[in-house]
Amino acid sequence: MSGATLLWFRQDLRLADNPALAAAIRAGAPIVPVYIFSPDDEDPWAPGGASRWWLHQSLSHLDEDLQRCGSRLCLRLAADSLAELLALARDCGAARVLWNRRYEPALIARDQMIKQALRAAGIEAGSFNGALLHEPWTVKSKGGTPFQVFSAFWRHCLNLADPEQPAPAPQHLAVPVTWPESRSLDEFALLPRLNWTQGMHTAWTPGAAAGQALLEGFLSESFDDYGALRDRPDLPGTSRLSPYLHFGEIGPREIWHATRRFAQRHGRHTTWRTSQFLTELGWREFAHHLLFHFPHTPSKPLRENYARFPWQSDPAALSAWQQGATGYPFVDAGMRQLWQTGWMHNRVRMVAASFLVKHLLQPWTDGARWFWDTLVDADLASNTLGWQWVAGCGADAAPYFRIFNPTAQATRFDPQGTYVRVWVPELARLPSEWIHQPWAAPPQILSECGVRLGINYPQPMVNHQKARVAALEALATLRAPRER
Repeated sequence: MSGATLLWFRQDLRLADNPALAAAIRAGAPIVPVYIFSPDDEDPWAPGGASRWWLHQSLSHLDEDLQRCGSRLCLRLAADSLAELLALARDCGAARVLWNRRYEPALIARDQMIKQALRAAGIEAGSFNGALLHEPWTVKSKGGTPFQVFSAFWRHCLNLADPEQPAPAPQHLAVPVTWPESRSLDEFALLPRLNWTQGMHTAWTPGAAAGQALLEGFLSESFDDYGALRDRPDLPGTSRLSPYLHFGEIGPREIWHATRRFAQRHGRHTTWRTSQFLTELGWREFAHHLLFHFPHTPSKPLRENYARFPWQSDPAALSAWQQGATGYPFVDAGMRQLWQTGWMHNRVRMVAASFLVKHLLQPWTDGARWFWDTLVDADLASNTLGWQWVAGCGADAAPYFRIFNPTAQATRFDPQGTYVRVWVPELARLPSEWIHQPWAAPPQILSECGVRLGINYPQPMVNHQKARVAALEALATLRAPRER
């Protein structure tokens, strides 16, 4: 296998629009696709339980895609990715190792070390951008500083050249005469011992082919209505592409150019660039931009004064929120959807997160950790930006005095209670006027509908108005004396 190419897959589990794979094909040598499961390398942000389930499915689909090209996926389990790559390169006689970049702080440092070590060993090492529209270090304000306001960031990006056209998946790959040893996927132990994943199996089909089908279906069926329906959890108005993007089963360039083609076929030659759908892709881009430039933010607020915020850590309150037992149906519906399917509608994410940090005064990092373990689309950049936005301590953050009223939000975005009825079935018989505030319903209505507050559905944990006042008082403690 002299001169072989090791193609190191990470969060780029696709064959189309894969720059590292394209470079490996150009090298003209046999290609050994490899995935190394090394959670210690990602500590403290190794994949959570829901992400591990998705990863198991996605690796299986990637191997199937490679086999259709006459190749296969070599799986390795290691405590040290560098040592494993060096051993594989030695066994394969590899001349080069190629991969697509990741942007988490710990992995940037690790990958730089790996690149230097491979080159010192006489092995070519190359990395590519397969995850973003633009590299984070190429997008800066006129003053040369990182953007911290999304609108300015995205305007700047829209004025840059379009990202490259995505390359199609190859039909055939050059393979080695003999293959290195591979572990079985089951040895990664990605699936939980207790089977709590049935809801995810029902809700999702991981894999690149499923991601492409989802994108095509969304563009043809929901793109035109996305701006109006994206905040409605009771209606199928979102793309649900976030986990496919996170695991690299579909790339942002593919989404960009598929949207452009769709819009131009329908006579929207200019408006597609400023569509709300592509703006959401820009928000993901912004999240990675911030994580790259402010690597401390997964655990510390970007706005330093928020480090003094008087959080009131309460394990019981956190547990009630995690279990969807807050007594606010809209919040509880979201938390139960999350637990059962590994996903939560974005509008409900904002409301549920706001409830934790502003109604219950629990640290935003506790919420971020729960989402990290339970979301199939748990992405460090997006998760960090989302939680700091809600908490008011990050870039372009919602002001802390914006405290979502969960009842008002539910009435506006789930007007008939359809979403709540699905995920909080004990309230399903309540009339629409009471389903978002069962505590206000007449006793006779509750009785007729089988709702016993405090018994089969909890009383509200807190009073919204009182919680709002407490949150604002806590915020006031951050102000400098001259501001008071």
